[in-house]
Amino acid sequence: MTSADRDARAIGAVLAAIEALGHEVPTRHVADPLGREVEGSATDAEIARRDLAWVAGSDALVAEVSTPSHGVGVEVSAALRGGLPVLLLHRRGVLVSRLLLGLDGVEAVAYADAAEAALAVHLFLARHAHLPTRPEALA
Repeated sequence: MTSADRDARAIGAVLAAIEALGHEVPTRHVADPLGREVEGSATDAEIARRDLAWVAGSDALVAEVSTPSHGVGVEVSAALRGGLPVLLLHRRGVLVSRLLLGLDGVEAVAYADAAEAALAVHLFLARHAHLPTRPEALA
């Protein structure tokens, strides 16, 4: 995947919105243009175990899905099997897998710009009040 395929501005806004509410983003490295290099010498199996452990240890899953990713699909499936709330964000007008968007338990939001994507994250996290947040960040 090239940086041209990804909406770096929206991904950055989503990360900022999640972290502003006091949440941790274990997959923060995906926003790094050198994300694969950040993985270092980890084997594919090590990365798979680590990423699935991150999902299992999470309270929710938020994913930007404008660019197809098999890994994100696996993470979404794992999150849903674990009963986690799932928010899928995608740029308005981009074709996204209807199978992915149609999964029971998935909330999907099409956004026009980074600010709209960040707002969708705030609203999603506010709807799932059991998630630990800093309430003042929603003001």
